[in-house]
Amino acid sequence: MNGHLLRLTAVTAVGPATWGTTYLVTTELLPPGRPLLAATVRALPIGLLMVALGRRLPRGVWWWRAFVLGALNIGVFFALLFFAAYRLPGGVAATLGAVQPLVVAAISVPLLGARLRRWTLVVGVTGILGVSLLVLRGPAALDGPGLVAGLAATGSMAVGVVLTKRWGRPVSLLGFTGWQLSAGGLLLLPLALLVEGLPTTVSGTNVAGFAYLAIVNTALGYALWLRGIEHLPATNASFLALMSPVVATVAGWVALGQSLSVWQLLGMALALGSLVLAQLPAGVLSRAANLGRRRRGGSPAAPRPAPEAALSGR
Repeated sequence: MNGHLLRLTAVTAVGPATWGTTYLVTTELLPPGRPLLAATVRALPIGLLMVALGRRLPRGVWWWRAFVLGALNIGVFFALLFFAAYRLPGGVAATLGAVQPLVVAAISVPLLGARLRRWTLVVGVTGILGVSLLVLRGPAALDGPGLVAGLAATGSMAVGVVLTKRWGRPVSLLGFTGWQLSAGGLLLLPLALLVEGLPTTVSGTNVAGFAYLAIVNTALGYALWLRGIEHLPATNASFLALMSPVVATVAGWVALGQSLSVWQLLGMALALGSLVLAQLPAGVLSRAANLGRRRRGGSPAAPRPAPEAALSGR
């Protein structure tokens, strides 16, 4: 991996890393029992501000494309995610989210012309195992509607990632991120008002929490994430989402004094290891496999092109 690609990957990973602080900020700084309101405030005001600063509204097909991407990446995703979080233990919900790289890899075959590699499946399953060890606690209660919502949320974000890659970006990163946040926030607003309503009081701590979620967690996080999707292969970028449960666990350990078991440390190593391995070019993996065959006395396999190499230049 060259220096430019390494820096781009590291910067993109900052987005999912900021998402890993959502649980800590929500539980410690926001009004209790209003996750949909938190999601709306997190997306809509900052989204409208970014659209105003970008000074560009969608045109032509980008009206419905911006709405679709905003729904998949923000509105529908947030609503289903919070529903799953209420019906499932947090560890189960996080594990369902770890399935996203495999879903992205599968969807990329028909939509992006990518080839599904066996290595991607192996690394993806390793990532799921790592997240499971990291976040699952004891016997997990499995609720049917919660499982469906969690998987649907994962699928929503996965389709959003692939369509973002397929359609590209017609305006500045600021405006493009603002379009999606505004569309998603407008979808969430009536749902939040209908289901939860407005809090009777808002403290300074609440305002600080909302501001953090809007500016750092959402505006910065999604801008870096969308920029990474534009330049990185879709499957590679989706593996970076494994940073979120890792950061969430570390944040709980640092800020809340939660303990880390040996199994959690192993899970963290597996999750981070799968994230790193997923970024390696296919040529590196092919050379490693050929070297292993030579050492065992077999014939080397013919090199195969990287499945998404052409996509990174779109």
